[in-house]
Amino acid sequence: MLGIERPHLSLKVEQPVSTFAEGNARWTNKDMDPVPRHERKWGVTSFLAYWVSDAFNAATWQFASSIIAIGLTWRESVGIVALAFFTISFVIALNGAIGVIYHAPFPVLARASWGFWGSYIAIVSRAILAVFWFAIQNMNGANAVKCMIAAIWPSFLTLQNGIPESQGIETNTMVSYFIFWLISVPFLCMHPNDLRWLFMAKSIIVPIAWIAILIWAFVSTDGGEMWNQKATLSGSAYSWGFLASLTSVIGNYATLSVNQADFSRYSRVSVKWQCIYVPVLPLIFTFIAFIGIAASSAGAVKYGELNWDPIALISHWDSRACRFFGAFSFALAALGVNISANSLSAANDLTALFPQFVNIRRGQLICAVLSWALVPWKILASAGSFLNFMVAYAVFLGPIAAIMVFDFWLVHRRKYDTLALYQPHGIYRYSYGCNWRAIIAFLVGVVPNLPGLINSINPSIEVGVGASPYHFGWHLGFVATSIVYVVLSMFVAPQRETFIDKAVLPDEIYDQQGFVDEGVSLGGSGSGEEGTTGEKTGWKSRLTKIL
Repeated sequence: MLGIERPHLSLKVEQPVSTFAEGNARWTNKDMDPVPRHERKWGVTSFLAYWVSDAFNAATWQFASSIIAIGLTWRESVGIVALAFFTISFVIALNGAIGVIYHAPFPVLARASWGFWGSYIAIVSRAILAVFWFAIQNMNGANAVKCMIAAIWPSFLTLQNGIPESQGIETNTMVSYFIFWLISVPFLCMHPNDLRWLFMAKSIIVPIAWIAILIWAFVSTDGGEMWNQKATLSGSAYSWGFLASLTSVIGNYATLSVNQADFSRYSRVSVKWQCIYVPVLPLIFTFIAFIGIAASSAGAVKYGELNWDPIALISHWDSRACRFFGAFSFALAALGVNISANSLSAANDLTALFPQFVNIRRGQLICAVLSWALVPWKILASAGSFLNFMVAYAVFLGPIAAIMVFDFWLVHRRKYDTLALYQPHGIYRYSYGCNWRAIIAFLVGVVPNLPGLINSINPSIEVGVGASPYHFGWHLGFVATSIVYVVLSMFVAPQRETFIDKAVLPDEIYDQQGFVDEGVSLGGSGSGEEGTTGEKTGWKSRLTKIL
């Protein structure tokens, strides 16, 4: 019809004038800018719901029970999980506090320590793991959906398989994978502020279901037989197995230890609330691991086999209703953690890499598409391969987390210039956009682990004692990188230009630029919403904004 402007799809995202980047579209868009006051909607309840939601996922269950599968007992498994999360909680709290103070995402904050181009090392490393985890959680969700469908239509389990055996997946599992992936897509289009309601719902429903499973574990085995396990590893094999398992569990949340700012940036409460992670996270995760251990051990006693996969355990239950609702709790758990910890993480990274073409919504959808290429059903083929995968990537993220923690809290003494974080020729430009100190420190933390990494990928390659550091790769990388980075940055070759007398906070910049802090100003959230114009839009306009 004449006189009506048709919406058009564009490869480039909408980029209202940035308060920080002075129109430099290469380094930011509205999703990368610091969160203004009116969009900081995460309070204490939201963060607690987020972490309870994030903790209750099949991966937490699988790590504890897969430790048993490699030859350790439930006692070692509980101790490993508690120690791992006690360790990682400090890093999560320290990096999360940076997001609360500066309200900027991880890719932007990384520029202060790595430089603008150097930050791509940290961004790409974290993005790869986030996409991998998204694929793995999709597989967990697919197995749950398969169990749910089979509880309603048992014939689904005998559906004719048309996929070659070499692919490691059957037709019914592939159908379930697609269904779960498709259900996830609408949630990937939601703004992080709106997702807190999903986390709250999950933090109520899933714990109730899993506590019921814990009760079943005790009742079904009379509370005693499950504890009669003995370790099958001894001597040096026991020690290396303990260290490798510890590193693997830390690897479970190595991404969030690096990019906690992606979520804490939406905080409207004081930075001191980040300290609550140190006592709370080990308690929550250890309790969930204990549920997994108790249930897996009870299953071994009751059914004669140790199922480290919770869905395999649930599949033994006689009651179809129990199987359905038990599997539903794991599907919901996978959905929540996949969005909170994986797709949003990858989306922030992709947005930082391609700010002219990707925003948070597009980034999440790209992550969802890429997950298909990673064949997660092969990663989850056995407990051993699952642990090997997590150990592998933890060795890269430990050094990255160390650099960000010590750069902010020790080297720069909590003083960043927010405006300079968006100006590639400002004080954080370093040498050609790269902070060589961070790169050297990163290599020092990663290189000792490479022989073990190579051997884990191809066991036929003998590396001798070179494989040993790999078993405690995260700790080695974190400590070695911290020492080297601090020495280089504070004593050997300090970049004095980056040392400022007073922190420049984002609210100061917003105030100086006359930013109107209302929900209807300056184009909304930057995730596709436009400023309020008083006009109602149709489905074509909404589709255009999503893309």
